[in-house]
Amino acid sequence: MANTVLYERSGHVATITYNRPEVLNAVNGELRADLNAAFARFRDEEEAWVGIVTGAGRAFCAGADLHDGRGSTGEFPGTFWEKPTLNSFESGWEIHKPVIAAVNGHCLGYGLTLVTWCDFVLASERATFGYPEVRLGIPAIVGAIRLPQRIGWADAMELLLTGETVDAERARRMGLVWRVVAHDDLVDEARALADRLVAGAPLAQRAMKEVAARARDLSTLESIRFGETMRSVVAATADAAEGRRAAAERRAPRWEGR
Repeated sequence: MANTVLYERSGHVATITYNRPEVLNAVNGELRADLNAAFARFRDEEEAWVGIVTGAGRAFCAGADLHDGRGSTGEFPGTFWEKPTLNSFESGWEIHKPVIAAVNGHCLGYGLTLVTWCDFVLASERATFGYPEVRLGIPAIVGAIRLPQRIGWADAMELLLTGETVDAERARRMGLVWRVVAHDDLVDEARALADRLVAGAPLAQRAMKEVAARARDLSTLESIRFGETMRSVVAATADAAEGRRAAAERRAPRWEGR
């Protein structure tokens, strides 16, 4: 990764930071490649159990870089019909580790689409959210797919079809934001939440997140069968054995996460 995205791991918590503050962390081809690399590293790194994503400077991400837009969605081989694939976290890459969005400022377009894939959204009181694409004459495709799955239909259509922004408190009432916090406390609040998550068994967490995600597209019976299969797999791991030992010995467990 170059400097357009920063990746830092402290203990079991990885922090991914958009790092083009001079252009409000707008996405160009370089940032897109670096962001994909950062999330791939987080997904594959065994010691990274929980992720935090945030932005440098006064914005989270202002969407596509309109002044350097060529390749802002990434350069992928193949024909036009092969390109609409799950090629990034924001378009639906399967990452079943918990991810926290710490939204520190403007969160627009691509940035908002990424946020809709995060499990927890903490917003600074200064944060704003929106999809400006309709005012630029183009549709926000993945946003149009994902946003109505995340919040109510009318609220989703308001953001998508007007191109207007909403503040953090309105986003919280919509259900887009989980908690609004004081701007200067945002990083500490995100890290405190990450520390709470790290206390849980990481493999059990990932299994439950995957079951929750896949069950939306399965019948109840298929969901239970899939869930019980995941339970059997996790029950055979070192984490499950450690959990049982720790409970019997009345101590905090020491998870291996593998």
